Amino acid sequence: MENGTGVMAGREVVGRKSERPYKGIRMRKWGKWVAEIREPNKRSRIWLGSYSTPLAAARAYDTAVFYLRGPSARLNFPELLAGERAGGALGGDMSAALIRQKAIEVGARVDALEAAHHRHNHNHDCNRAYEQNHHQTSGAAEMKPSGGFFRRVDLNKLPDPEDS
Repeated sequence: MENGTGVMAGREVVGRKSERPYKGIRMRKWGKWVAEIREPNKRSRIWLGSYSTPLAAARAYDTAVFYLRGPSARLNFPELLAGERAGGALGGDMSAALIRQKAIEVGARVDALEAAHHRHNHNHDCNRAYEQNHHQTSGAAEMKPSGGFFRRVDLNKLPDPEDS
């Protein structure tokens, strides 16, 4: 926002959008996403974990900030915590360790779901590419997938003469 003097007030958001797509997270040099949050009225931080995707890190942050600050917290995904009750907001003073545990559980679950979704799409694309390539290159001997998956070969077993 401009403050009338031609100078931008507040943080510059334009250049940082790709670096930090969500509040409370950052990307390490090697590509992992981490989440942490400052404890209220303290200088210490609560470490919320390291994740493969920014979405998982952001969900871990949302969980922690919700338990720390209650329903009035500024969340990355407010629609996902609608109707939840915060422990800290109801007088149940939660420790940093318990908040960290809950946030890590959520982040790890989201990370696992994202990884499974990515693997499923990757396998589906690989099978489709194999089928297209196989149909173009072979004529007589054609191997068909069984239920969308190809038979895996056990590399620890000696080949049988019938299989070759």
